Amino acid sequence: MSDSTSSHLSRRDFGRFTGAALGGLIIGSSLVARAADKKGPLDPANILSDPHICRGLNTCKSKGKGSDNSCAGTGQCATAKAHSCHGENACKGQGGCGEHPGENACKGQGSCEVPLDDKSWKKARKTFEAQMAKKGQKVGAAPAKKS
Repeated sequence: MSDSTSSHLSRRDFGRFTGAALGGLIIGSSLVARAADKKGPLDPANILSDPHICRGLNTCKSKGKGSDNSCAGTGQCATAKAHSCHGENACKGQGGCGEHPGENACKGQGSCEVPLDDKSWKKARKTFEAQMAKKGQKVGAAPAKKS
């Protein structure tokens, strides 16, 4: 069958095309995965969101578990739903650890657990105090960590 319109694909050509297609699939899936891993924009003001992620991050008197705190920044406990892992936060401002605790822009974009560990709490409290100062609001002394 030697028809001038039929194409003859050798095993070598087939192997090359198959390899190129497989390479394209791998590169494409890698790019999609990278795009999915990108987090939304971080906003330090999200630390002021309610519910808040840990002790000493309430924005107003009586906001916090127990509602018996006398001032912003003196609440004893997180009011955000507790979670133990990356991406389990229910809303913006509820991510735990990392370099920017409480600054995530959306549900599922936070890192680590709530309530916060000590290292993350210090970062979050510093950001909280700076954001409250920007708004001209006073913040009380942070409550001591419960053992």
